[in-house]
Amino acid sequence: MKWEIRTELLVALGIVVIGGGLVGGEYFLVKWYPGHKQRVAEETLKLLPYQNEGLGVELKVASGFYSKIEPFANGVKIYRPEFWSLEPSLTITSQPNPDQATEFTPQVLAVWQTDGVTHNLPRYRLDHLQINGRDAVLISQYRVHSMLLTARVISPDRIIEANCTPGSEDEDLYMQACNNTLLTLKVDGPMPPPKPPPGGVEEITPPQITPKHRGGT
Repeated sequence: MKWEIRTELLVALGIVVIGGGLVGGEYFLVKWYPGHKQRVAEETLKLLPYQNEGLGVELKVASGFYSKIEPFANGVKIYRPEFWSLEPSLTITSQPNPDQATEFTPQVLAVWQTDGVTHNLPRYRLDHLQINGRDAVLISQYRVHSMLLTARVISPDRIIEANCTPGSEDEDLYMQACNNTLLTLKVDGPMPPPKPPPGGVEEITPPQITPKHRGGT
């Protein structure tokens, strides 16, 4: 009789524990975790100002990378250290622009456009665009167990290359952080001249000529 009562108590206790676990798990999945994930994303994507006069750049860096700054010759690395996995990082380098060109040449763009096929680079994509008024490219590819997003921006004084990788972190979230960061990149130096409107003809306002007044009138 005592054994039967004890068994019933154990069964009832098990039902209570399992039921409590299910309720707690439901709360975790439905209530707490989505809000926590949203807070983590917002904190990771929050942009913080960074300027390096030596490299001639200014940008806003996603806080997910912004932990340590490690300068080196003609460059800087901004990263968040990881002990057992690949760290998310942003590496910026600067090199002189001896031609003082304001745009990448069609030949160079063609090489970059075909690099994915030529070198069999997985998930390769190139976008030719402008970043803060300067000619630029964005190149994404899978390299060394992680995605890599590269921005190259040209000015008459220098060519800037910024390489951003999520490391082993959430790829979608940190690639968005990379994209948001690189699109804020500003490069020092004179701005390129404005392009003519579509059609290749630039409208020029004729000079105003004031007629001469003849004397005696």
